[in-house]
Amino acid sequence: MNLQKRYLLMGGAVLTILLTLAAGLLFWGRRPFRGLEAADIAAATVLVGPPDVTLELDAGEIETLADLLADVRITRPDQSYSEYAGQTVLFTVTMADGTAANVTAYNPFLIIDGTGWRTAYAPCEALNRFANELLRERGG
Repeated sequence: MNLQKRYLLMGGAVLTILLTLAAGLLFWGRRPFRGLEAADIAAATVLVGPPDVTLELDAGEIETLADLLADVRITRPDQSYSEYAGQTVLFTVTMADGTAANVTAYNPFLIIDGTGWRTAYAPCEALNRFANELLRERGG
């Protein structure tokens, strides 16, 4: 009987650990641009709409963008972003290898190449704030 209790307790502990890890992946998410550096980006633009203004980013701004994108965390796919209204901030990032990515900051969503994801609020808001600061600085 003592051995059965031990196995039952061990099984319960393993199950608890696995459930905790699964919940962590669901709620903490993943970082799709982890490890992204400015050297990986050849060019970038940002479209802020409204007012529908497109800005080209310089080297310093690309460095900031790379840092902000590396911090972005997504949790789960969610296509309901089309039901929301608000300002769209679309970054078009051309990588040094020639590939391109469209990243839209639309809190509480991050849309990567047309696929909507729920996102952590603060990193997505930082992308939006960055784009609006660029717009303000350039008189847009």
